[in-house]
Amino acid sequence: MNIGNEYLKVVQERFESVKNLGDNTINQLSEEDVHWKVNDTSNSIAIIVKHLNGNMISRWSDLLTSDGEKPFRNREQEFEDDISSKQEMIIMWEKGWNAVLSTLNELVDQDLLKSITIRGEEHTVLEAIERQVAHYAYHVGQIVYIGKQLKDESWESLSIPKGKSEQYLQQKLNKHRAQNNGH
Repeated sequence: MNIGNEYLKVVQERFESVKNLGDNTINQLSEEDVHWKVNDTSNSIAIIVKHLNGNMISRWSDLLTSDGEKPFRNREQEFEDDISSKQEMIIMWEKGWNAVLSTLNELVDQDLLKSITIRGEEHTVLEAIERQVAHYAYHVGQIVYIGKQLKDESWESLSIPKGKSEQYLQQKLNKHRAQNNGH
C-alpha cells in the first residue's frame, strides 16, 4: 500500500463527505432560507456558498503551477449577496466542488510534497489540501447550523438524531455481523 495514494483516496472521501453535508442541507432549504441572515454583519448561506466558490476556483485551478490566490478572484465581492436564486447558488456550489474534486482526482502521490504558493506563501500540496479541508468544513458547518436553525422541527438530521445513538450503534453492529457471517 502506498501511503500517498491512500491519503489522496481518504482526503477525496473527506471532501465528498463535507460536500454531502452541504448538499443535504441545501436540499432542505427554500429560496428565502438561502438568503436569510441573523443580522447585517452575518453571512447568508448564499454568501457562504459564493465565498466557497471563489476560494475553490482560485485555489484548485492550476494548483501545481500558479499561486492559489488568482488575479481574477475578488474576495471582497464574494461577501455581497447578489445571487438571484437558489438554483444559481447551487450551480456555483457544484462548480466550486467540481474544481476541488477533479483536481484532487488528477493528483498522484508524488505531487503531495511539491511546493506551491498561496498568496505568495509556500506550502506543500499536502499542507494546502489540509488547509482547504479545514476551511471548507468550517464553512459547511456554518451552512448546516444555519439550515438547522431555520428548519427547526422540520429539520431532517444529517447524522445520528438526538436520542438515537444506541439504536444507531446496534444497527451498525448488526450490519457488521451480517456481513461477516456472509463471508
